[in-house]
Amino acid sequence: MKETLQLGVETLAAMQDILYAQDKWSLLLIFQAMDAAGKDGAIKHVMSGVNPQGCQVTSFKAPSPEELDHDFLWRCQKQLPERGRIGIFNRSYYEEVLVVRVHEAILKAEKLPEKTGDGRYLEATLQRHTQFREIPVPERDQGGQVLSQRFQRRAEKRFIERIDNPEKNWKFSAADAKERNFWKNYMKAYEEMIRETSTKKSPWYVVPADNKSFARVVIVSAVIDALDGLGLKYPRVSQEKIAELQAIKKILLEEK
Repeated sequence: MKETLQLGVETLAAMQDILYAQDKWSLLLIFQAMDAAGKDGAIKHVMSGVNPQGCQVTSFKAPSPEELDHDFLWRCQKQLPERGRIGIFNRSYYEEVLVVRVHEAILKAEKLPEKTGDGRYLEATLQRHTQFREIPVPERDQGGQVLSQRFQRRAEKRFIERIDNPEKNWKFSAADAKERNFWKNYMKAYEEMIRETSTKKSPWYVVPADNKSFARVVIVSAVIDALDGLGLKYPRVSQEKIAELQAIKKILLEEK
């Protein structure tokens, strides 16, 4: 499994070099999962061979006051990858149809205008936030592809590891453990999100996370497959440019 993963990492690195040189496409990877599902480790290992200049990782935490003054897509749109780059979202705007549906009270902190008249604030805002088909808009407009990874596993074992290992204590949060009580609610929200938003151009991949090595092989394979479908190739150099390069080469050889 390790050899397969290493081969995949090397292949991905070679393809990313062409993607960067061609400067035509971009690729966005979205990682959505419950806490302790292994998102950070997967990103670290799968992307270990790529050139940092052509890759960017953005982690989205609870929105700041400035971000709450904008539409929920605003903070993510600013981080979309440029052409020629691979962008990685560790969590994303899809939180708006996940955690919000499990914890409806979060909506009250998002500064959305209340519906006047019948006072059905919660129902109205939930309806606004769960228009699934509206979410992929920034993905379609980017001139690239989006791969969304969703990890599924119960996290008891990894939570215990974080408690027992002093070097991992900093990773543990009691709030994360409490979210386990809402597991069924989250799974329902994930299932609905995947069913309503997965498209041919922006597919979801459900990755079993109990086996780290296998999960990482699945992810790197999906990324390679997406890049392979873009028809990547190094830019063609004009005859004038080739002549210029040969002239420079001649000068450099004469200086030796």
